[in-house]
Amino acid sequence: MALATVDAEGMPNVRMVLLKGFDPQGLVFYTNLDSQKGQELAANPKAALSFHWKSLSRQVRIRGPVEPVTDAEADAYFGSRARLSQIGAWASKQSAPLESRLAFEKAIALYTAKHAIGTVPRPPNWSGFRIVPTVMEFWQDRQFRLHDRVEFRKAGRNAPWSKARLYP
Repeated sequence: MALATVDAEGMPNVRMVLLKGFDPQGLVFYTNLDSQKGQELAANPKAALSFHWKSLSRQVRIRGPVEPVTDAEADAYFGSRARLSQIGAWASKQSAPLESRLAFEKAIALYTAKHAIGTVPRPPNWSGFRIVPTVMEFWQDRQFRLHDRVEFRKAGRNAPWSKARLYP
């Protein structure tokens, strides 16, 4: 999914992230909290998502506030990852300048040795976010750009959803 955030100057940033779960509260992804997206979400906990399926001629857009997942949720997901992915979470200073690929490979080797025995604990700067939808738009491609657009919106977490059809 494409995740959009804004930096301290209000400049938007968008990148692809992996949707790792969803529940009645929202949609969940995980990241290094020190990364650019982690810092942006800490400073301005709002985001937008876009799912696009060109072959199906469909798109879903979601907007809403962002909240951290619980430590238990982050621990459970981190524990389900491949061991080398867990090591990579320790070795990567996500979004920071990398002096060389060799430096990263050395960090991987260091953390592989450090966590050679037993389970790899979740790094303290690694967790997840839940986007709580307040606006969802479902888009379907139609000939001649006469698309179908249906928007669902709610004023607050416990408010009812309203539905509106939008012009293409």
